[in-house]
Amino acid sequence: MRPSASSRRDFLKTAAFTAGAGIPIADIVASVFEDADDDGADFLLAADRVVLFQGDSITDAGREKEKQEPNAGRSLGNGYVSLAAAQLLAMQPRANWQCYNRGISGNKVYQLAERWEADCMDLQPHVLSILIGVNDFWHKLNGNYDGTPEIYERDYRALLDRTKAALPGVRLILCEPFAVEGGTAINETWHPEFDAYQAAAKRIADDYKAQWVPYQKLFDAALKKAPASYWCPDGVHPAPPGNYLMAEAWLKAFKKASR
Repeated sequence: MRPSASSRRDFLKTAAFTAGAGIPIADIVASVFEDADDDGADFLLAADRVVLFQGDSITDAGREKEKQEPNAGRSLGNGYVSLAAAQLLAMQPRANWQCYNRGISGNKVYQLAERWEADCMDLQPHVLSILIGVNDFWHKLNGNYDGTPEIYERDYRALLDRTKAALPGVRLILCEPFAVEGGTAINETWHPEFDAYQAAAKRIADDYKAQWVPYQKLFDAALKKAPASYWCPDGVHPAPPGNYLMAEAWLKAFKKASR
């Protein structure tokens, strides 16, 4: 099927906008982190580290669930996890690092908890990255869930308490749930309630001394360079450029967490 005239115009408009202005990804990423220092050399030199990515569909990104082995393309999915893991593994090819993706589309915090033994504890991660929260709000809009920001925060804290008790040395990277304005799924019903979920996630990251990946701030900055249709068409699930942007921000947070 040939694209419509409007589709071609939208594509050309986006291409012209991004090509003419340029998209300095490193500058966008640097602009949302307060501390520019990302030296994690000592941690990066260590061998046999396990890095676990957890979350919902943004993390899942179409990974093959029957493929549970680390570092495999089909196991890592087609999103930011695959891009971040590829760079991470390339930095220390002899160190025997293992990167796992255990994101599952549609998950909310309580569903992470239900599968936490097999999909976290048993893997004994040295670094645990979690991106969760958009479904805890979004699924309320279609009547499939009746949670609140308070339930989200309570369940998230309980999950991390359980994790820290079993894995006291684990390094945490907590990622901000985001909604990209201009995406087709984002409308006035998202605010201000979704903001409360984001604020809860930030409080948790601060209280648990986790590295914070400010994805909302990142996409807000990116929107100054190109529209939502370029980064994240529905406002929730990133396109390839959005996944690349997320991976670069995640790696910066990882290096900070690795000091």
